[in-house]
Order: sequence, then C-alpha cells, then structure tokens
Amino acid sequence: MEDHLVIEEGSTSAQDLALLPHPSLLLLADTARAFLTAAQAPNTRRAYAADWRDFEDWCRAHGVTALPAATESVALYLTDRAATRRPATLRRRLTAITRAHQAAGLSSPATAAHPLVGETMKGIRRTKGTAQTGKQPLLTQHIRAILQALPHTLQGARDRALLLIGFAGGFRRSELAALTVEDIAREADGLVIRLRRSKTDQEGQGRALAIPIGSRPETCPVRAYEDWLASATIQTGPVFREIDRHGRVHSQALHKDSIGPIVKRAVAGAGLDPAGYAGHSLRAGLATQAYLNGAAELAIMQQTGHRSLATVRKYIRDGSLFRDNPAGKLGL
Repeated sequence: MEDHLVIEEGSTSAQDLALLPHPSLLLLADTARAFLTAAQAPNTRRAYAADWRDFEDWCRAHGVTALPAATESVALYLTDRAATRRPATLRRRLTAITRAHQAAGLSSPATAAHPLVGETMKGIRRTKGTAQTGKQPLLTQHIRAILQALPHTLQGARDRALLLIGFAGGFRRSELAALTVEDIAREADGLVIRLRRSKTDQEGQGRALAIPIGSRPETCPVRAYEDWLASATIQTGPVFREIDRHGRVHSQALHKDSIGPIVKRAVAGAGLDPAGYAGHSLRAGLATQAYLNGAAELAIMQQTGHRSLATVRKYIRDGSLFRDNPAGKLGL
C-alpha cells in the first residue's frame, strides 16, 4: 500500500505547502541576517540606535510621526538639537533616520536631496562652524616628564608600559586595551605587534607594526613592556590589566574607557593640566612628534593605520605651524 499525504479539511492546502519556504532557506535567511548585522561594528550599531531613539523621543514629545517622518519634522528636529549638538553629530542623526526609513521600505525624508533639510544643515554649519576641538597631543618632552613622576609600584610599571607602547605605536584606545601577549613578538630590533582588528579594519585582515628599542633605557617602550610582564608575572592573555586597590593584578583586560583616566592621572602627576588630554593624546602625539622630527606622512600612516591623509594632516597641522614657516625666512 502506497503512502499518501492526507490533507485534512481546514488544514494547510497543497498549494500553501508549496509556498512554504524550505527549512534550508529559513536557515540561510537567519545566516544572512547575521551577516547584515556583522557588516557594522557594534559601536556603530549602538550609536545609530541611540540616534534613532532620540529622534523618536523628539517626535513623540512634539506630537509628530517618526516613521514615516515629514521633511518639515526633520528640519525642525535639526534646528532644536543644533543648540546642544555639533554638526557632525547632527549628520550622524540624519544617517540614522535614513537607515530606519530604508529598513521599513520607505523613502528617507532626511537626505540633502530635500532642500529644506539640506539648507537647514548648511545654515547650521555656517552658524556654528565645523571645526572639531581635539585633545592636545602628548609629545616626547611630556612623556619624559610623566614617566619621571610615575610611582615605582606595580601600577606605575603598568602605566609606564601602557603610555610608552601607546605613544610609540600610535594606538587607538580600543587597540591598546585589546593587546595580548600572543599578539606581540620580540625581535632583535624591538617588538612586532599584530593587530587583529581595528576601527578601519572591521573585516579583520589585521596588520603588523613595529616598536623599536628606545635610545634611552628610561623611555624605552620595549624595556617597559618586558618589565611590566615580569613584575605582574603575565605570560599569556591580556597585556594591560586591571589592578585593584590591594595591588592584585586581575586576569581581565582593561576596558578601553579606562585608558583616558590613566593618561589624565599620569599627566596630572607630572604637573600638567589634565583637562586638555585624554587617551587619544598618545595617538595624536605620535603623529605630531614624528612629523616634527622629520618622519614622512606615509610612514606615520603606516604606523597609525590611518587610511586618510587628510586625517593625519589634521593631527600634525597645529604641531607644524612653525616648521618651514615662510615668516621665519624673512630675516626679522
């Protein structure tokens, strides 16, 4: 007797069954959604989500619809937020609004193609300006003063290594915090560090950079790194770790947001005003000091991992105001 598929009355029809997706396609759809999610860094997704929530909250407070939003609503939102937000932040908000509408299959009311939005942003930029206030770079003279003021403790050893490696490598905070012993190889001329992933390398291709042995033992990043590992008896895992108030070194890595406070504390210990400095001051300092000492822009980009020459030039612009300045050739 042959087996037959019996379809009860009221059950899914044969035609409906044919329309149901195959289980393998459902699995592929789940995988595709995961790939779409992974296309953006987690920090980027969180930023866009927060931007969209801010727009939704504003629309709810003013009794207008967020999705779909009217172009007039977007322009009024920009005008309101311009009092407390920078133009760069507002541009990101427009991107978040656009993405939310695109995800819903709707045309975006938040692009410059709409004259009302484009002209409003233009007016905001002209009124408030677009210059960004960055943190001051830490130059070699600052680093030497800071190192002299560090305490001869376990925490001092960690901070010495962190400051020197961060400065010599031009690392971002996230890159510095994520370093592991396995990422670093000791060579005859110094350290070779393999960065697995970075802000400009979200696909994880990785890159290698070198930290040469310093000319002075007290400011040598290689010696500071090795002294810290020996003092903390670290053989594997994260390089820069939390140290509790009892002086115990924990197994987990420092969070990237703790790099800034470490830099500020070290700067203050050397008698400098910490207000103008942050974790980014190490990276900006490498670019500025290396350029002042004659390093080529391309070589600086290779060390920092920058892809944009304009960005690197933004770092070194202020530090190079007096270098090759034509006013210095006037014989005054």
